[in-house]
Parts: sequence; C-alpha cells; structure tokens
Amino acid sequence: MNTFILPLLMGTPQGAEGAQPAGGGIGTLISFGLIIIIFYFLMIRPQNKKRKETEKMLSALKKGDKVVTIGGLHGTIQSVDETTVIIKADDNVKLKFLRSAVSNIAQQSASEDKIEENTEGNSSANGE
Repeated sequence: MNTFILPLLMGTPQGAEGAQPAGGGIGTLISFGLIIIIFYFLMIRPQNKKRKETEKMLSALKKGDKVVTIGGLHGTIQSVDETTVIIKADDNVKLKFLRSAVSNIAQQSASEDKIEENTEGNSSANGE
C-alpha cells in the first residue's frame, strides 16, 4: 500500500503527458495588467478627481457663502480661518466647524458678486 501512495505524493515527472506549457506566464501578466488598468479608470481616477474638486471648493470658501455641513446643518459663513469656519445657523447661534466638515456650497455670497458687477459696470460707464 505504501508503494501506491508514495508516487502520488511526489507528483508527476517533468516529461510526463498533461504537463502545462511553459508560456502560461505571459497570459497571466497580461490579465493582471488589464485588471490594474480597469481599476485605475473605474476607481482610482474618479476618486482623485472628486478629491481635487472638494479641495478647490474648500479653499474657495468665503464670508457670506451659504453652506451645508456633512452633518446636514445649513448656515451662512461668518468668518473663515485656515482650518476652521464659523457658521451662523440662526440669529444668535454661531458654530465653529473644521473646513473639511463643509460638504457643499448651497449659494455663493451675493454681496461680493454685486460688488464685482458694480465695478465692471462703472468701468464700462466711464467709457473704458
């Protein structure tokens, strides 16, 4: 009985029929390369693009913007610091948040937009 189990444990000899060909590694490398390319275009690239847009939005925060935090709080920015913003949620309610807690800008500040329009209108009215 030991003579039957020993050859099975040793495996097939190198020259035996049914052995795999030596060129199987190239196909495996090509399939791994395709998987990496698919992951890049479907997962990594969109995530990096979204992160850059979020960083741009957070750096553009200014006083008077109406924002929504990640917790769902709606309010108006009262002041902006390097890492924090103070949001006015009600008449006498001011809350301090990290900049990263702002999820989106609901409305840009109208006062600064009006100032820009007035300066453009004045320059065209002056004949410049």
